[in-house]
Amino acid sequence: MAERINTYKELRVYQEAFEAAMEIFEITKKFPIEERYSLVDQIRKSSRSVCSNLGEFWRKRRYKAAFISKLSDAETEACETQIWLEFSYKCKYIDESILNKLYAKYEKIISQIICIINDPDKWFIKSKMNNHK
Repeated sequence: MAERINTYKELRVYQEAFEAAMEIFEITKKFPIEERYSLVDQIRKSSRSVCSNLGEFWRKRRYKAAFISKLSDAETEACETQIWLEFSYKCKYIDESILNKLYAKYEKIISQIICIINDPDKWFIKSKMNNHK
């Protein structure tokens, strides 16, 4: 039997997204100063937004549409992060091995998010309203 997950921080997808966002934070410290308010801000924002949307999805488990919307937002932000990684590579701020490693991490994150979207019922909180007389 699977262990019960009590908080979004226990979700493997959240842990992996947080770790990837922190890697991006460290890597972007070395980007040129002229990228501080463009590429650096964008890639940090999108990578962190994956995590924040996963936290929000966790709290929206009573409402199917909001739940799926937050997961969809997390998936979209993960894809946006991949795009910024491609720009970082093309601008020669990261090498191909870093691009491939982080791109693959975000592919895995996206895959995990899609698995939750495709099987939402096991994640919902059942309403206790029906138990009251």
